[in-house]
Amino acid sequence: MVTVLRLWFVTLLLFSPVALSELCNPHDKKVLLQIKNDLNNPYLLASWNPDTDCCQWYCVECHPKTHRITSLVILSSVPETNFSGQIPPSVGDLPYLETLEFHKLPKLTGPIQPTIAKLTKLKELYISWTNISGPVPDFLAQLTNLQFLDLSFNNLSGPIPSSLSRLPNLLSLRLDRNRLIGPIPDSFGSFKRPGPSLVLSHNQLSGPIPASLSNIDPQRIDFSRNKLEGDASMLFGSNKTTQMVDVSRNLLAFDLSRVEFPTSLILLDLNHNKITGKIPVGLTAVDFLQGFNVSYNRLCGEIPQGGRLQKFDVDSYFHNKCLCGSPLPSCN
Repeated sequence: MVTVLRLWFVTLLLFSPVALSELCNPHDKKVLLQIKNDLNNPYLLASWNPDTDCCQWYCVECHPKTHRITSLVILSSVPETNFSGQIPPSVGDLPYLETLEFHKLPKLTGPIQPTIAKLTKLKELYISWTNISGPVPDFLAQLTNLQFLDLSFNNLSGPIPSSLSRLPNLLSLRLDRNRLIGPIPDSFGSFKRPGPSLVLSHNQLSGPIPASLSNIDPQRIDFSRNKLEGDASMLFGSNKTTQMVDVSRNLLAFDLSRVEFPTSLILLDLNHNKITGKIPVGLTAVDFLQGFNVSYNRLCGEIPQGGRLQKFDVDSYFHNKCLCGSPLPSCN
């Protein structure tokens, strides 16, 4: 009988809310409950019950040994009707956070909170598909462990801070689909090689692409749908390993004939610019090219035969000054 009672007591202890809550760091739990309150107690965070272990809450991950909060990922597959407010300043009070994400929350407004700069262990910061506004803040450069920075699909405005180039471990930078203005910072050429993938499309960036970008070799470059001018040849080179380059729908004007392309290219999109010259024969050596578009430029001459250049249809070439040859009509 004593053994049965002892087993019953142990079972009750293991599965009681009080016992489970002991796994969660009390400070972290208090901060999470403050975050929930600041966001007007949305249904998305209904599992955040103060009587249960916060390591078991939805949107939260804890370290398996220390039980400190390492990940806070608040996202919604459908628009939240009661999820409103600004990013709570208290997110900066989770000192062991490595991942922070707010995604598809259209009623999330206001600026990027300065307290985020306190999250020195942060490796991934995703704030996307929200209505946050204001500038891309300089203080993000203090997050020196950051590997992924995604601030896409928001209402951010102003220039891109040059200080972001001081992030030594950055692998990917996404600032696309905002209202950013001004030039691409010249300092971006000082990223540690190969440099992060740079996705800056669908903004109002202007001026020339910095020549300093010849120093880096990112996997992906997307500067499309801006107001960039002048040369883009520094993005290429036979010694680079870049796979995707999209600079379409800008005001770029340079001689394509002189450009040497990396054989690693999978996507090259130059459409809707003012690019002159001929299509280089070197592009026939790019064996894995899956996407290609040079339409709506000022190119001339015969499309080189060989490689994958004839695999693309007329739409990839049309509306040029005097381009000819398969798949366009013959040059004769």
